[in-house]
Amino acid sequence: MKTHLIFTIFLAGIKLILAMDNENVTVNEDIIDIMHCENESYNQQSVESYARQNNRDPIYRPHGTLARTLYNKYLADERLQNYDRRKWYAVDPGRLPPTIASLFLQLSADQETEQFLEQATEKSDWVLTQLWHSLARSFLGLFMTQTSINGLLGRGSMFVFSLEQFRLLLGGGGGRDHLLDLGAGDGRTTQVMAPLFAQVSVTEVSGPMRSALVKKGFRLVEVDEWARAGARYDVITCLNLLDRCDRPLSLLRDLRAALRPGGRALMALVLPFSPYLETGAADHRPAELLPVRGEGFEQQAASLVQEVLPSCGLAVERWSRVPYLCEGDLNQAFYWLDDAVFVLRAS
Repeated sequence: MKTHLIFTIFLAGIKLILAMDNENVTVNEDIIDIMHCENESYNQQSVESYARQNNRDPIYRPHGTLARTLYNKYLADERLQNYDRRKWYAVDPGRLPPTIASLFLQLSADQETEQFLEQATEKSDWVLTQLWHSLARSFLGLFMTQTSINGLLGRGSMFVFSLEQFRLLLGGGGGRDHLLDLGAGDGRTTQVMAPLFAQVSVTEVSGPMRSALVKKGFRLVEVDEWARAGARYDVITCLNLLDRCDRPLSLLRDLRAALRPGGRALMALVLPFSPYLETGAADHRPAELLPVRGEGFEQQAASLVQEVLPSCGLAVERWSRVPYLCEGDLNQAFYWLDDAVFVLRAS
């Protein structure tokens, strides 16, 4: 059944590719779309603005839909290459209380980060693969979540931090025993952290992502068992999960209870905060609302440090800002959202 489905989509993709040579063909935005990480995506208007600023002809339109798509991607990728990546890691200390500003750990793009960006750029230029992914997403999206689609197609890998950045966040050193990575996705970030631990356990709800984790050799723990199984962990990571789960406050309390004495938790959250459930509630809203207050990155980070996390019995040792990077597509080489990363201990 699965083979027949994929073969059917493949044939439809071939027809689409052949049709691209016809200048009268219009490609639906659902076929060549923008991934969820879209706060820094470059639409047609911004591409034309960039072209004017760099003495390019904004009226130039290559012949054919595919040619126009690739030309716009070329301009978008050029703009990405010229983007000041120091902004990814910067905060405005003047918008933070002094006690919270003093806990901030300044990071920067390192070699591992640049390698991810280079690989993402290379993969985004695989035109036939990207066309196939775009078409498959349009069809599979009728009955699968975006997370499961990415797992099935082996696309959309994410990057939060490098091994060295992770080591700095934890305060240096290594030799810890047991890591639990909640909502591990395809396991790419788990693989970054794994060298510092003797044991690695993971949770994940998406079937295709669970299969990817098993193939990478990680021990799967059921999402409804890890907090009640009595196990304790040296480090628990909760990376970009709180805005995608139904009960984030309960999760934080369970996380605290599952830490060994002296253990640490690492939490990453996209700010400004915008919760969204892929499955479950018809309105995609969680049953528990994380009470994050304020406007903008700094104010919401301060709200988490001063109010939300202490209410769950967690204290912040240090925190930082990093880009939550994901692989790109036919629109641009990569996308990002702004992540606040907090190192937590039981208070």
